Amino acid sequence: MVAKTKEQEIFAETCGTVECCVEKTLNVIGGKWGFLILKNLFSGKKRFGELRRLLHNINAKSLTVSLRLLEENGLINRKVFATVPATVEYSLTEKGEDLKEIIMSMYLWGEKWVQ
Repeated sequence: MVAKTKEQEIFAETCGTVECCVEKTLNVIGGKWGFLILKNLFSGKKRFGELRRLLHNINAKSLTVSLRLLEENGLINRKVFATVPATVEYSLTEKGEDLKEIIMSMYLWGEKWVQ
């Protein structure tokens, strides 16, 4: 039998439970749109319209729901400017920035394995 690393032991212990950390992380990010919003915010602040253009297949309601979830979970900041119409700008929090390595790893894996 091959000895497990500490990381493998922790993963094996927690992934069979109801409160798996991987599942919790996915719930905080909120799925496909959450990942793509975060990926686009790594390059800097974006307005709603910019994000919508960058996420070609998203409708306004889905984008709004995803942005609210990310904000509620502390991954992004929402700044409203007093203009007419109101201008809203989104940026990453420190917690959101901390996901950069994970999302970059997903990018590299996709570049290697997905054609």
